[in-house]
Amino acid sequence: MAEVESFTLDHTKVKAPYVRLIAEEKGPKGDVIANFDLRLLQPNEKEMPTSGMHTLEHLFADLMRDRLDGIIDVSPFGCRTGFHLITWGSHSATEVAKVLTDVLTVIANETKWEDVQGVSIESCGNYRDHSLFTAKEYAKLVLEQGISDDPFERHVVK
Repeated sequence: MAEVESFTLDHTKVKAPYVRLIAEEKGPKGDVIANFDLRLLQPNEKEMPTSGMHTLEHLFADLMRDRLDGIIDVSPFGCRTGFHLITWGSHSATEVAKVLTDVLTVIANETKWEDVQGVSIESCGNYRDHSLFTAKEYAKLVLEQGISDDPFERHVVK
């Protein structure tokens, strides 16, 4: 049986919100792919409603790509406490935390419904399950706490 890193992480020891580098892997040609844990909510204490999570996913897909090179994908965790960020190349947790802080600030303070891409029946597999209001409220909640670049010690990135 394969060992899945996220299932070996002691979720009772982490202190969200944080950014954590899960792993970097090198491909056969030397390309590096990095996987980050963007944990917005404390595991097993809170979870985000799917509508807000879905809208954040769409906004992250757009806004994070404008601010961080090499993004392959931003995908929500099934537990609804955060997202995976997959990138080409190496980035530090601090760099990603700064980008995430900037993006959440834009979402909380500037984003309007017209800014959310891919929310029509033609462009989304569940277009009825979105909430910009919820995405904004959770963005504010995370920003109030600050985003750490360490999952176990609160080291809030400015």
